[in-house]
This record gives sequence, C-alpha cells and structure tokens, in this order.
Amino acid sequence: MSEMKYRRLGRTGVKVSVLSFGSWVTFDTQLQTDLALECMQAAHDAGCNFFDNAESYAGGKSETIMGEALRQLGWPRWSYVLTTKLYWGIHDKRQGNTVNMRNTLNRKYLLQAIDGSLERFGHDFVDVVYCHRADPDTPIEETVWAMSDIVSSGKALYWGTSEWSADEIRSAIDIAERHHLHKPVTEQPQYNLVARRRVEQEYARLFEETGYGATIWSPLASGLLTGKYRDGVPADSRGALAGYEWLQSRLTNSDEIAKVERLRPIADELGCSLAQLAIAWCAANPNVSTVITGASRPQQVVDNFGAIDVLDALTPDVLDRVDAALE
Repeated sequence: MSEMKYRRLGRTGVKVSVLSFGSWVTFDTQLQTDLALECMQAAHDAGCNFFDNAESYAGGKSETIMGEALRQLGWPRWSYVLTTKLYWGIHDKRQGNTVNMRNTLNRKYLLQAIDGSLERFGHDFVDVVYCHRADPDTPIEETVWAMSDIVSSGKALYWGTSEWSADEIRSAIDIAERHHLHKPVTEQPQYNLVARRRVEQEYARLFEETGYGATIWSPLASGLLTGKYRDGVPADSRGALAGYEWLQSRLTNSDEIAKVERLRPIADELGCSLAQLAIAWCAANPNVSTVITGASRPQQVVDNFGAIDVLDALTPDVLDRVDAALE
C-alpha cells in the first residue's frame, strides 16, 4: 500500500490523513470494543490519524467504545485527531424534561453535552467538535459564542459544522470575525459519486473564499457504491440492520445500481474494487480534507484504505469517464 497522504484541515495548521475512520452505524451495532480496537489499529497502521465520532451514535455508546479502545491501544494523545458532533442529544425523557437537550444548539445544551462526550471518551479534549446539524430555533450568534467558549476552555481545539448550508456557515464565520471569536474551520457533509451537488456547487465559493475544510462522510453512499447490492441486500450488510430499513429502497434501486455497474469496467481497468474507486474519487477533490470511511471488520479497513493506491491513477481522463458513466 502506498504511504498515506496528509492535508491541512481547511486553513488550520493541523494535518489530517486523506483517508480516515469513523464509527457511525458500526460501533455498538456491529462492533464492540475488541473488534473496534482491531479496526482502529488497522486504520492506524495504514497511516490514519483522524478518528470521527458523535454523541448521538448508538446513544453515546460509540464514544464509550472508541474511548476504551484508545485507552487499550495506548497511542500518544498527540498522535491522533479525535472528533465528535453535538446536536441530537441522548437524554431520556423518562429521566427529566429534555426540551433544552435534544435537537438543539443552544448554549445550555452545548456546554453540558461536550462534558458528557469527554467523560465517555475518557479524554480531556477533542481536537474538533462539530455542530451536527443547524438549529433554526437558536440564533446562530448564541451557537457561535458557545462553540467559541468550548474552544477557549480547552475542551476542543477547533470547531466545525455538519450539514449546514453555505449561508449558515458564512453567517457563523462573519459573527465570529466580528466579535473576535474562534470561528468554524470545517464542514462535515455527505459527499460521494451520487451525492455531489452541495460540495461541488453550493460550497464552491465558500471553499474558494474562506478555505473552509471538508471532512466528508458516506463516500460509499451507505454501501451502494461497493456494488454488493446488485443481487439484493446481504444478511451481514448495513442495509439488513434493524432500524436501517429506510436504506433498503435506495440500496436496491435499479437505476442507482445500473449507474454503479457502469463504473465496474473502470475499476477493473484500474485494478481496484468499486469501493476503492469511489473512495479515491472523493479524495481526488482538492477541497476534501479527509474522507471518513467505516468498516465492520479489520480486513474491510485494509481494503478501503487501499484506495490510497488508486488516487494517483485518477487522471482527468479517468475522471471524465466516471462522470460519463453516471449520466
């Protein structure tokens, strides 16, 4: 496997591996601590230094599992970038009134939620904390002040956004600059071969004018771009998990599967899998700081990270052929 490549996270000085590892869906649902540890070690061995999580993943259990795995792995804290995301909340209505603790970015929630995340991780700080969604009911100014205070307190080194509109991000940056606060530095949007508009169009001027980073999720479109759903939903796949029935209609959509199959000859010519082609394609976008991958077993991590060998083969001609295949 080729050596990992690293890029600056937006205009910050911190560098992140072009391919990274995240825990969405898999941790607790498919992985407990031992297997999560093995997957993280496989990613680490491939040069990954960016590990993504969120408060809401598995109701907080994902942070707990990752934190325990990191404790057992014993890596120096300075050697990796750890992230989490806040918005959805995890408090149970049976324990008290949750009106201020769910689906919000108000100051009360954010300042208490970061403490909960750090306790589950067993860490003093995260490197990046994201607002997991925008909150139309809380003034952006209140959210910016709260996130800036989290950074000032040392509980996070940077903050960012996830699935915010370009206008919302610009507003947050403007407020931070006006009040000399810590401004957001990166977005975490969905981006893949079949979900391109926001990153390539809506954010285009944002990237150009502000240097905003992008730590993208779902590079395989929840597994669609692996090609494994052409004959139905495998029993051991994400699409077969309880609670993810909403994915099945997309994963088995004949038009979408036909698009994926038109990519197969290109992958074959490059000597890679469809998954590796799809991941490398995301990383070929210079505005992408890192591509967050997921896996349910260590070999899958190794296979996904093999996309680093494909990256240099994505010439303009190959990229044009990929575009044509998806039309």
